[in-house]
Amino acid sequence: MRLVIVTGMSGAGKVSALKILEDMGYYCVDNLPIPLLPTFAELVYTQNTEITKAAIGIDIRNGNGLKDIGGCLEKMEAAGYQYEILFMDASDSTLIKRYKETRRVHPMTGDRRIDKGIEEERIQLAFLKKKANYIIDTSQLLIRELNQNLDQIFMQNQKFGNMVVTVLSFGFKYGIPTDADLVFDVRFLPNPYYVEQLKTKTGNDREVQEFVMGCAQAEEFLAKLTDMVEFLIPNYVLEGKNRLVIGIGCTGGKHRSVTIANRLYEQLRKQSEYRVKIEHRDIGR
Repeated sequence: MRLVIVTGMSGAGKVSALKILEDMGYYCVDNLPIPLLPTFAELVYTQNTEITKAAIGIDIRNGNGLKDIGGCLEKMEAAGYQYEILFMDASDSTLIKRYKETRRVHPMTGDRRIDKGIEEERIQLAFLKKKANYIIDTSQLLIRELNQNLDQIFMQNQKFGNMVVTVLSFGFKYGIPTDADLVFDVRFLPNPYYVEQLKTKTGNDREVQEFVMGCAQAEEFLAKLTDMVEFLIPNYVLEGKNRLVIGIGCTGGKHRSVTIANRLYEQLRKQSEYRVKIEHRDIGR
């Protein structure tokens, strides 16, 4: 028997996650009253049912009942009922944008602004996020990527790191990425733009990579950058952070930043504790 509690921020994709799990063969119940949680667990674990996989959606809609979830989970643990918690999350700006686009009312808003409701919801759900086995940030996640992540966790039973690191190359002339947590400037490196045969190529091309990394400062910078980032990530995880965007910038975002971003990505992806993505924002400009 596999029992999954799907929870998280309103607007972060809990309903989508439940639908995907249902397609995977999970018996899904959304917005189950929290006092019934131990009863439901007992039903699927001890009764003679055909249910072997179940998912329960629980969130802020339970209102004051949410404060009882700690005791309910303790009862389940005492009875030997195993469960996993999937916490769906997204940045505040993403949640606000989604609510404005759909014109839905946030369950915690009342007569207040949306951001105040989100702030209060984060406080009330902090306990569940801390206890979660899996945290998925959907701020920049496509529905097919969410499907892949859930398949990896609940069908393939593969190891899943809650921390997602995005290495993002960009051009300073087009502005610093607003969602970047760390920004590094590589404009001190030799610029392939001024080499005629390299001007139209990018940091994805071997010739540009060899030109940039042929500089001694590039190798030293990459080594120090990798060392610092590998030190920072575990400490961010301890702080509760589950999403990190590392911006690597040069003038136009096509040569030096792409090269260094690719090399940093290659170094970080060797780590199995977290997931790493690579994006080149301005490579096509």
